[in-house]
Amino acid sequence: MNSNDILTFLLERAKRLGATAADAVWMENVSVSSAQRLGKSEGIERSESKGIALRVFSGQKIANVSTSDMEKSALGELVERAVSMAKLSPEYPYCVLATPEQFATNIPALDLVDAREPAMEWMQEQTKMLEETALSVKGINNSQGAEAGHSRSHMTLATSEGFLKSHASTSTSLYVCVTAGEDDWKQRDYDYTSARHVRDLKDAKAVGLLAAQRTLEKLRPRKVPTCQVPVVFDPRVGNRLLGSLASAISGAAVARSTSFLKEQLGKQIASASITLTDDPHRLRGLGSRPFDGEGIANTKMSLVEKGVLTSWLLDLRSAKRLGLTTTGHAARGLGAPSPSTSNFYMEAGSVTRDALISDIKSGFYVSDTFGMGVNTITGDYSQGASGFWIENGKLTYPVSELTVAGRMQDMLMHMTPANDLEFIYSTNAPTYRIDGMTVAGT
Repeated sequence: MNSNDILTFLLERAKRLGATAADAVWMENVSVSSAQRLGKSEGIERSESKGIALRVFSGQKIANVSTSDMEKSALGELVERAVSMAKLSPEYPYCVLATPEQFATNIPALDLVDAREPAMEWMQEQTKMLEETALSVKGINNSQGAEAGHSRSHMTLATSEGFLKSHASTSTSLYVCVTAGEDDWKQRDYDYTSARHVRDLKDAKAVGLLAAQRTLEKLRPRKVPTCQVPVVFDPRVGNRLLGSLASAISGAAVARSTSFLKEQLGKQIASASITLTDDPHRLRGLGSRPFDGEGIANTKMSLVEKGVLTSWLLDLRSAKRLGLTTTGHAARGLGAPSPSTSNFYMEAGSVTRDALISDIKSGFYVSDTFGMGVNTITGDYSQGASGFWIENGKLTYPVSELTVAGRMQDMLMHMTPANDLEFIYSTNAPTYRIDGMTVAGT
């Protein structure tokens, strides 16, 4: 049986055994990778996996089960267990299935699949080129390794209400990390590229050179005293703050009262220069999906418009808890659906990065972060960081072992984006500046 036949079998058997409704997901993934360090292969891998998740409703009682056993007898037993579990579960009135009126019917062509899987020989050549290029740069003295990876995934969703559709995607990535310096002065950094189609990747030599350049720029970092200054976030770390913000505007967090923004819908939460958009239909986007994890039509929408919080991220369950309508943001694996962004980004501002920092007499340009980040319940922000000190509008010397702290409520109000937005990840931001943050140092 193919995936459609299996899912149909599961749903029909669940209804025959007394389920009032059900949905099922088929997930299939193939991944290959090659890695090397200091010129020696650290292995090539290939993995293939298939899984099925079945969610069964017995009135307002629900059970979720999953399996990787595709034998028909095992699938029959899976349905029996799910229906029995549902009948014994406590009632939960917020989980519902999409109705036919909510189904995605016009499925956009998003060009998410590269027709050819890259050959393992090509992947080995790429890892060799990544590492050799980085190590050829004067001052680079060691490698943490280079990797090339490719994956292809296929998902089919079926519901007892009549939805049955699939979508597939591919992704290929290159990564290298190298070190420089000696003893206590050692530094390391990396570069990375990922795309749906191989031809959209950055050149491996360019990736290796940038990894080396970033590493050398960090040598002999200084420390600075604790102060309150403007802080500028590089795009490769600025997106992490957006990820935390997405968690705070998730309908699931709002419904549980675990978001510092729970009372802010329709209110100004950020400066008027900030617009945050989610676009599931971006061509070749790393977060693109033609419909959401509940079979509902999705579309591009601004979640924060000129600083005003206009919407939560909602799936059916969180929408029902809040007395609202789903926004089509359900994501689904082998577990229950939950709200999630797709291609989430801060829209670009009107000034260049250089102009953004030109009037900063003393400030911190953050190029790397680590640690906790945001407490989405209170909005408190605290994160270890390294980067470069800004003096008189210029990046002057590397700094490390600093902590950047503030409150998201204040940070958003004092945020200004540059015009250098690039779509590199599934969550993206341009360079942005936040005035008045605390930098804890010596």
